Amino acid sequence: MEVLDLFPRSILKGQLPDSLLKTLLSVSQSVLENPEGSADASVKLAGQLSQQRELRPDQPGVQALMVEHLLPSCDRWIRHVMDRQPPQGRGPWIPGRYELKPIDLWLNCQKAGDYNPTHTHGGSFSGVIFLAVPPQITANSFDGQLCFHGPEEWHVQSFRTGMSHYVLPVPGDFYVFPAWQPHSVMPFRGDGERWSLAFNAVAVPNSQAHAAPSSGQFQQPRKSTQGVDNVSLSSHRPSAKGF
Repeated sequence: MEVLDLFPRSILKGQLPDSLLKTLLSVSQSVLENPEGSADASVKLAGQLSQQRELRPDQPGVQALMVEHLLPSCDRWIRHVMDRQPPQGRGPWIPGRYELKPIDLWLNCQKAGDYNPTHTHGGSFSGVIFLAVPPQITANSFDGQLCFHGPEEWHVQSFRTGMSHYVLPVPGDFYVFPAWQPHSVMPFRGDGERWSLAFNAVAVPNSQAHAAPSSGQFQQPRKSTQGVDNVSLSSHRPSAKGF
């Protein structure tokens, strides 16, 4: 006999170089100290956090983050998934048939008691980059952890186990996943602030496109077939119009 584990979900994990992490920490510090200089991202997001501020492509480290790490990670995710499938039916998701474009990038500042409820993103890909984590957030509790949710709720009588996966935030670590992947952030107790970045990107089918990542410039999100902008994390809030 054998056991087949079907329908895996692929989530990419990476780590930023120390130099880029330091640059992004400096930018984040400046943004939080001068919040009036950056657009408020909380109006279009699902969370209840202390501050959520949008970042711009011209700020230090943003272009390098997008072009050298996040967009290549989206491309790596596509190649990983396609390589696991039969050669037929790949459609536009083959090298040379798509390009990746960032939509937006924003800073999350979480304090004790703040949280981000279970939600999904618009676009094609999303992700989180951890910048700063209070020392009391450890693997000994769920406090401050990122949780990826499976398609079913946990229910022991139905053997629906393993339907959630918790990630301990570590400065410099980042995760990239499909925008439809449900996830949440647990509240934490104690002093300090938990800083992270989040982003959205689209994969654009285009027979004339090259599969190399774009320049990293943010673009207006494409309209979905339902007529909703691919940018909001919450269907219950107005969608901002991107950058």
